[in-house]
Amino acid sequence: MAVLRDRPYVQFNFLVELEPGKSDGAEAGFQECSGIGMEVTVAEYRNGNEKENSVRKITGLNKSSDVTLKRGVIGSLNLYKWLDEIRNGNQNAYKTVMIHLQNEDHSAIVQSWKLLRARIIKHTSGPMNAKGTDVAMEELVLSYERLEME
Repeated sequence: MAVLRDRPYVQFNFLVELEPGKSDGAEAGFQECSGIGMEVTVAEYRNGNEKENSVRKITGLNKSSDVTLKRGVIGSLNLYKWLDEIRNGNQNAYKTVMIHLQNEDHSAIVQSWKLLRARIIKHTSGPMNAKGTDVAMEELVLSYERLEME
């Protein structure tokens, strides 16, 4: 699905699907999405009788970084209900989350990131300021077990 071109795509044309095919519109609309990433750890090992004076790098575990999503408060409780299921121990509450980058005219998805077995681990609302004119924001942090790119 990734679409290669010489000029990089801009970052402000993206979609977040909290359950692919099941979410749409404002309840899944976010202003910012950051922190998508993964790493593969390595373990260093060396036999005591090695002739070469260097360590071997042995591939270890895969780690995925947490993703932060920010949006304006719209009065929807769907994300809170998801978090409530998770904190109450519902193992079926984990979801697949898709993040799609679109081209400039929104006619095609040029790259996608799939977060497998995602769950909300943090929810923050605010700040609230009676003298300010900013939009009331909420922030979600998602933890997930595996990242796949398409």
